[in-house]
Amino acid sequence: MLKDFKEFAVKGNVVDMAVGVVIGGAFGKIVTSLVNDIIMPLVGLLVGGMDFTNLFITLDGSSFSTLAEAQEAGAATLNYGLFISAIVDFLIISFSIFMVIRQINRFRTKEEAIEEKPTTKKCNYCYTDIPIEATRCPHCTSELE
Repeated sequence: MLKDFKEFAVKGNVVDMAVGVVIGGAFGKIVTSLVNDIIMPLVGLLVGGMDFTNLFITLDGSSFSTLAEAQEAGAATLNYGLFISAIVDFLIISFSIFMVIRQINRFRTKEEAIEEKPTTKKCNYCYTDIPIEATRCPHCTSELE
């Protein structure tokens, strides 16, 4: 059983997936920082100096100037500003992954196009498959163009 587990864990796909998860986690942290520290403050500035981290609604009707104050007081809040930031975060990560997959698909398409050059053609008279370089059909002996 230990031998089978070792073979499973060392297979290329499992190792590649593990590396992808680690890199994805690090990439997610970078994108989250980009959204929270650069993009959302700029969006807030363009919208009139709004701080999205402090956009919230208290469910008990009390009033707080910041989300930190509301959380410190133990008030139940709907943090829609943080939700907006999470949506922007998701859109950036999704777009980045889309671009990477798009590039990978382009490389695959080029490789497949190179590999798929035809090696045979059909005889115009008897419709037998013959080598592409042939000038005469070996089946019906017709001269080919």
